[in-house]
Amino acid sequence: MAGTANGRTTQDLSDLSDTAPDGAPLARSGTAERVAVVLRDRIAAGYFPPGSRLSEESISGALAVSRNTLREAFRLLSHERLLEHRLNKGVFVRVLAVEDLVDIYRVRLLVECAALRGLGEPPYDLTDVEAAVATGERAALDDDWATCSTANIRFHQALAGLANSPRTDELMRSVLAELRLAFHVMADPRRFHEPYLSRNREIVNRLAEGDAAGAERMLAFYLEDSRRQLAEAYAERLTAR
Repeated sequence: MAGTANGRTTQDLSDLSDTAPDGAPLARSGTAERVAVVLRDRIAAGYFPPGSRLSEESISGALAVSRNTLREAFRLLSHERLLEHRLNKGVFVRVLAVEDLVDIYRVRLLVECAALRGLGEPPYDLTDVEAAVATGERAALDDDWATCSTANIRFHQALAGLANSPRTDELMRSVLAELRLAFHVMADPRRFHEPYLSRNREIVNRLAEGDAAGAERMLAFYLEDSRRQLAEAYAERLTAR
């Protein structure tokens, strides 16, 4: 992972060139939307922490795209509230306010619970959900809480993905990428993430048993607990900064 926010180099970002969604070189596909996909995924994975300045020179070089294409991608991600432009200073990854967290969880409650509520008759295809849970469990055993955090994001993306709706998937990618901005401020990621590993497993077990209604009830309590815990800790952390 790269070093300081203002000291990123093209070498630090060299692996970005391999992250096009379908493997096609970004220089040839060349659209701002595809660049935005790569950067959004990197933000969701914790590669660019909140408050970090994004270097046009380094990123355009790593992705082999023009400055104009990159600026358009920045504008798209600014509309998604992931980036912000500071006059005469450049483009930065946003630092969320507590109010942002409250709204993010409001959307998550509506979308994720509705995805489970709308499931038809079992069995359900839980391949992606199970894979995310297993990845999180392995990461916890390795004391790798950054990977555990990413796995948790993927778990919730996969839950929403059970709706089989491309529009829902797109919405959740944006919402969860924005949520990830808050995780960087947590003083103790293990304390935050560890209790939810077993709850993720319980939800996937309920779904495997065909109990979508039970899984939805568990998810609703889960999201409320997570919102309250994260908002309180996040507010304390921001006050102390």
